[in-house]
Amino acid sequence: MSYRDPRDPRDQDPRDQGTARYEAGYSPQSRAYSQPTDRYQQQYGDGQYGDQQYRDPRDNPAQYNAAQYNAAQSDPRYAGSASYGKQPKQRQRPSINAGLYAGGVVMTGVVTGLAAWLVAWIIRAIAQRVNEAGNLGVWNPLAQDEYWFAITGFLCALAGGALWYVLYLTTPSPNQFYRWIVGLLIAAAVIIPLVLSAQISTGIGTAVVHLVIGLPVLSLIPAMGEKSIQR
Repeated sequence: MSYRDPRDPRDQDPRDQGTARYEAGYSPQSRAYSQPTDRYQQQYGDGQYGDQQYRDPRDNPAQYNAAQYNAAQSDPRYAGSASYGKQPKQRQRPSINAGLYAGGVVMTGVVTGLAAWLVAWIIRAIAQRVNEAGNLGVWNPLAQDEYWFAITGFLCALAGGALWYVLYLTTPSPNQFYRWIVGLLIAAAVIIPLVLSAQISTGIGTAVVHLVIGLPVLSLIPAMGEKSIQR
């Protein structure tokens, strides 16, 4: 194959912009070389294709009818600009099913009350057996009766449910704060009877019942809250 100079007059085509620049009198503004052919005009418009900018129809929906605008929404060419002109949505915390959560808190109170009543009854039954034998003296393990501890356990569960709900609305991590608060209250409820009771048996029995009341409130209330969140 022989080499041919691109400036060879035989290869110069006035319609070819690649060879037109080698002709004498060529100018980029020359109309002879800047105007496209009729077929080019029919296909690409009035010679403005090279200067036409790629525009997103959603930038100005008023210039397009509803069908074109809806078609542009699903056009993959505009996928990168789907969020153009829109404000980012703020992250919202999931809501709680109030009825489901209230039912869980009430049942937690029932479980706590029954557990407190059962443990108090067992401690009193053991103390009565010891008192009847008379070998270890007279024990008075509980400062109150079993029903008082049952009601106290139920009310503590309701208070724990209200506390968790308030922490959920006002803190970023309600479970951690709830466990810390309730854990400290349980420790105080166990230690105070041991220190302030006149009889050591009464202090031990009351501390055990307080511990039994606190454990369901500590573990069940956060679980009820997590199960009641609508994600």
